[in-house]
Amino acid sequence: MTSNYHQLALADVRPGMVLSDVLLDVQGQVLLPQGAVLTEAMLALMPRHGIEMLPVEAGEASPEETAATRQHHEARIAHLFRKTDADAGDDWATSLLQRFVHDFRVGHQEHGHE
Repeated sequence: MTSNYHQLALADVRPGMVLSDVLLDVQGQVLLPQGAVLTEAMLALMPRHGIEMLPVEAGEASPEETAATRQHHEARIAHLFRKTDADAGDDWATSLLQRFVHDFRVGHQEHGHE
């Protein structure tokens, strides 16, 4: 766990906050990795898993840090899916997986889901 974090009640956690530690459910199964950027959809599912408190990083990243992190994730996703054409439509499963990975790592605001 990072040394700069807050343990917040679920009601106080907002989309865009970052997990400071791995998030486990009540059975000890990993739900989300450390560093995951929380989305509205993720937060809505927390009560189903018995999550009432979340460890989130304290303070906010600078716009430069946020942009660098986003660029890093987008470059990594592009590399991982470099052999697929998301617009081709013939491999819908891989395209769907790519979208889910992108939404998980970068966020879903770009796709108009909010």
